[in-house]
Amino acid sequence: MSTKPIYVTQPVLPPLEQFIPYLEQIWENKILTNNGPFHKELERSLCERLGVEHLALFANGTLALVTALQALRITGEVITTPFSFVATAHSLLWNGIKPVFVDIDPKTLNLDPMRIEAAITPHTTAILPVHVYGNPCDVEAIQRIADDYNLKVIYDAAHAFGVQCHCGSVLSHGDLSILSFHATKVFNTFEGGAIICPDAKTKQHIDHLKNFGFVSETCVVASGINGKMNEMQAALGLLQLKHIDQAIERRRVIDTRYREALRGVPGLRCVERSGQTVDNHAYFPILVDPDYPLSRDALYEKLRDQGIHGRRYFYPLISAYPMYRGMLSARPDNLPIAEEVAQRVICLPIYPALSDEDVDRIIDIIKG
Repeated sequence: MSTKPIYVTQPVLPPLEQFIPYLEQIWENKILTNNGPFHKELERSLCERLGVEHLALFANGTLALVTALQALRITGEVITTPFSFVATAHSLLWNGIKPVFVDIDPKTLNLDPMRIEAAITPHTTAILPVHVYGNPCDVEAIQRIADDYNLKVIYDAAHAFGVQCHCGSVLSHGDLSILSFHATKVFNTFEGGAIICPDAKTKQHIDHLKNFGFVSETCVVASGINGKMNEMQAALGLLQLKHIDQAIERRRVIDTRYREALRGVPGLRCVERSGQTVDNHAYFPILVDPDYPLSRDALYEKLRDQGIHGRRYFYPLISAYPMYRGMLSARPDNLPIAEEVAQRVICLPIYPALSDEDVDRIIDIIKG
């Protein structure tokens, strides 16, 4: 049993000796960035792995979100969820767009389609849902609303690498989907991200935007940003793909071990997966109900006292931060379900290197 602190996640890294030949190739090529050979190869490999046709790599997922909004020329107001990492809403502010927060579904914890329509105004131009914990949104209901009101849909799919729903890759929905390859994610390139594009023309436009708007050496067509992924990130990504199935399988085993042990514990609810035909087991959230002997925060502290560092993803809500609090849609009484869930949720440690013994220790503390 480990005596070291156990964190909610741990970056998955391949054997160092397997990465060295990639570095040697970079040193030989003398190409470090600007759509190098590893970058091109990773885009092709990810398209094949994820079941999509077009993908544009980025230095990180936040730059991908910011650029996606630019690519679709989104303005005015965008409906989104308060139950996410702050980058979801921050990307809107960076583009001068007003976030409009809508409450979440109590089961999936995703943006509730039943509440979207009431939040639409003449200024609404898009919907920005999140596949929270990799749990697919109700993509069909959201698309029906978007079609009825002529709105764009951009999915924050930061948690949804490799996730499939009833109709294939969850990344194929909406106008664009954004992935994160941050160190904490199921698939990482240290930092990194991508935009899933519906066609080659859109990918070309996004590729221009992520490289300052350059089309050629002497032609700039847009006020683009420097969002390019470098060759070291891309090389790591290629190597990570060789190990990803093994990593996800280990996550599945841990997920199953938690669910079987915690099923029936009074006052605890494991957040159910719904809509996936293929899951990536990126997170393991539980909800602490009033009839559990401890409050959520007391359980959180009890685990920390034992060296186990879960995370209260996502607490506080984005809408509670100072830059959002003054907005009408950010008022707690407009977001009762999200407010309640944020007060009850803990994500337990889950990552491939977590041992069965440590999983059982976490379970024993919670059950005890």
